[in-house]
Amino acid sequence: MTGALSDVLEEQRDAERRRAVRALLRTPLLTPRDAGYALVRKHAGHLAQWFAREAGWSLHTDPGVARLRKVPGDLGDGSRAANVKDGGARARQPFSRRRYVLACLALAALERAEAQVTLGWLVDRVVAFAADEQITRAGIAFAMEDRDERGDLVAVAQLLLSLGVLVKVAGDEQAFVNRSGDALYDVDRRVLAVLLSTRRGPSLVTADGHGARLAAVTEDLVPDTEDGRNRAIRHAITRRLLDDPVLYYADLTAEQRTYLDSQRGPLLKRLTEATGFMAEVRAEGIALIDPTGEATDFGMPEEGTEGHATLLLAEYLSERLRADQGVVSVTAAERRMAELIGEHKAHWRKNVRDPGAERILTAHALHRLAALGLVRWHGDEVTPLPVLARFGYLEPTIIGKKEPS
Repeated sequence: MTGALSDVLEEQRDAERRRAVRALLRTPLLTPRDAGYALVRKHAGHLAQWFAREAGWSLHTDPGVARLRKVPGDLGDGSRAANVKDGGARARQPFSRRRYVLACLALAALERAEAQVTLGWLVDRVVAFAADEQITRAGIAFAMEDRDERGDLVAVAQLLLSLGVLVKVAGDEQAFVNRSGDALYDVDRRVLAVLLSTRRGPSLVTADGHGARLAAVTEDLVPDTEDGRNRAIRHAITRRLLDDPVLYYADLTAEQRTYLDSQRGPLLKRLTEATGFMAEVRAEGIALIDPTGEATDFGMPEEGTEGHATLLLAEYLSERLRADQGVVSVTAAERRMAELIGEHKAHWRKNVRDPGAERILTAHALHRLAALGLVRWHGDEVTPLPVLARFGYLEPTIIGKKEPS
């Protein structure tokens, strides 16, 4: 009887740890108000060791926040930008470069803030910081006078609210945009202190260019030994398996592919046992599938006009993939979206009939497909990737039925 109870308790413990891993993979910054935070705190020691060993990621936990310091496996992937809902927009809008700069300036201001701040206070500090010579030399200026700029600051505030850096006390953001009011927030310094996730402080990096600077702040120090090199390769592969929708063999270096070919079985066993994911191994690559959906920030299909339009565009691109027609232009995708609007406008939102709606729907669909690893989108070129084939549609065939005589 004692042995049976021990087995039950061990299975319960392992199930809790898997849920905690999935919670951190979906939301690397958790506060007590978030689901999964209590489990992460309960199993913090085990989780810290597992993430450090398997992915080279560090985990910080304290009574007010849990922060998994993830480093992307692919530093060049810009498909999963921060996003918020803008005003009455139905779809979440990805952050632009200006909004990212504004977010950094706002965070710099909050480092020097009192326990409470207003949007008006942030405006004054951001405008002062934006006068820095390096920022103006880059062609970025913030006067915070027009409605769009104030709307950008509200978008940044909404992002910080979602992260837990700010906590709403009173006021209304839309009133701030309309210059008829303001909003008051508490500043959570525990969350603010762990928000930055880099290996080196950005101010210590002297490299030029965005790519070089990004590589420098995320660079891992690896011993120049065979064991050190193998550990770095394992971490790089694991990060992509845990963080990316699909790991394509074509994206790996020769060293990484050789390592994966020899270690695939043990590696996938460790990852699936610790996460509850299922490994799907195909000729083109590997995907870890989350049957619970707990680690998935978004997927396909989704409800609503954007979701249906994205699924139908995926079907169109899948047909092009199966026909081996290669790259598709954004213009061709927009033409197809215009046709889809004509076919489905009776069931979609009324504004899809507005001029230019096909461009907005196409951009939303391509952003989502790129983030899911289903296409690559550069400029006017869209390249369907192998996993997209699962969204193709084929007429059903009846096996064994005789043709009429």
